[in-house]
Amino acid sequence: MSHFIVGLTGGIGSGKSAVSERFAKLGVGIVDADIVSRQVVEPGTAALASIAQHFGKHLLLNNGQLDRAALRQTIFSQPDAKTWLEALLHPLIAAETIKQLNDIRSSYAMYVSPLLVESKQQTMCQRLVVVDVPVKIQLERTMSRDSNEQAQVERIIASQASREERLAAASDVIDNTANFADLDRQVSTLHLQFLKLARATS
Repeated sequence: MSHFIVGLTGGIGSGKSAVSERFAKLGVGIVDADIVSRQVVEPGTAALASIAQHFGKHLLLNNGQLDRAALRQTIFSQPDAKTWLEALLHPLIAAETIKQLNDIRSSYAMYVSPLLVESKQQTMCQRLVVVDVPVKIQLERTMSRDSNEQAQVERIIASQASREERLAAASDVIDNTANFADLDRQVSTLHLQFLKLARATS
């Protein structure tokens, strides 16, 4: 396991994926919370069977995959549904996350999660990188990427930690308001810093 773990977070539309892809190209092992949360409910898993049994098989698509849109609607319409789902999935996601982090052999590992600050998961990380953009840019990027209405994107932003809360928790900040060349430069600089820190703590 890489003993040095860097957390990467940011609000919706901030560009976490663009940043994590650049670290991956530099040879950094990545564990992404969004990917892990999908893996624990893949067809054939006990968790997916439990969800179908609890809410009904209408939440399964023809190919056996979980209908995430239908599940979101169920959670919003049934207050107890979110609590039940989190009690089922959070321990599974945590266990799979630790397993994947243990499997990483690069000098340091990167754990990507949109809710690192809210969930207090940054306690497992030696550094916390926040990808930062103004809320106006979050809105514009998410609306154009996902074809979501502004009101829906605003609700998602409101449900996450505020920009100020994330920046207060950050040990490092990537400003993602410029171009890809600028992003490459910031990622390369941080990568060299993290390599030094990881070597110093190994």
